[in-house]
Amino acid sequence: MREAGRIALAAWPGDGHRLEHWEKDPGSPVSAADLAVDEYLKRELRALLPSAGWLSEETADSGARCTQDLVWLVDPIDGTRDFIAGRQGWAVSVALVNRHRPLFGYLFAPSRRRGEGGEFWKAELGRGAMRNGEVLVASTRGDLAGARVPAPKLAPEDADLVRIDQPNSIALRMAMVAADEADLLATLRWGFEWDIAAAALIAREAGAAVTDAFGKPLNYNKLDPRAFGVLCCASAMHGQAVARLAERAARYSA
Repeated sequence: MREAGRIALAAWPGDGHRLEHWEKDPGSPVSAADLAVDEYLKRELRALLPSAGWLSEETADSGARCTQDLVWLVDPIDGTRDFIAGRQGWAVSVALVNRHRPLFGYLFAPSRRRGEGGEFWKAELGRGAMRNGEVLVASTRGDLAGARVPAPKLAPEDADLVRIDQPNSIALRMAMVAADEADLLATLRWGFEWDIAAAALIAREAGAAVTDAFGKPLNYNKLDPRAFGVLCCASAMHGQAVARLAERAARYSA
């Protein structure tokens, strides 16, 4: 993970590097660094665990992974928009999934806390979560009103929430809940397993609730690696958040 972060950081425009980037689909940016990190992790993680399958944002998916109990879920650079713009809101994300649930989750954000070697997040199922060696305890807020939400803006019906700065990486936004730096993260769109698998385990092991937008459990290594929305929040407010999002989730998912 640290070497993957070094490869990405060596190309990051925030340090003055020139970066080759383009759109693989309209509105979906990718850079040469995404591909370089993906190739490195694919080679090293497959060597580490040859029996595991592979699902990554930057690798064509054959579906053969669905027959394997162990699967790596990888986003080589989550938050590519921030990466390309030279902002710090990006991270390398890796999870190892066993029978539809994450066993290990890792995030590395090398451009953040540069004097400390970046931010390194990790979690193991049933063993808790840590950032830079410190045990994480998620937000315990019980009331939805006043909850801190990393977002560029809030809908009028959410005026009772408190907007805070948002990194482009959804994994880092979920990790903010794990670190009690935010109380709620919610999306109402279709997303991919590789975006959230590592951060979901980190947040859950820190004590947060993590579900889809309807409040249902998230499963991984599905043939269709998508889910509608993600809701990551203080466990005590999860029911309130599901209730508030219910009408919008039903409308946007139709």
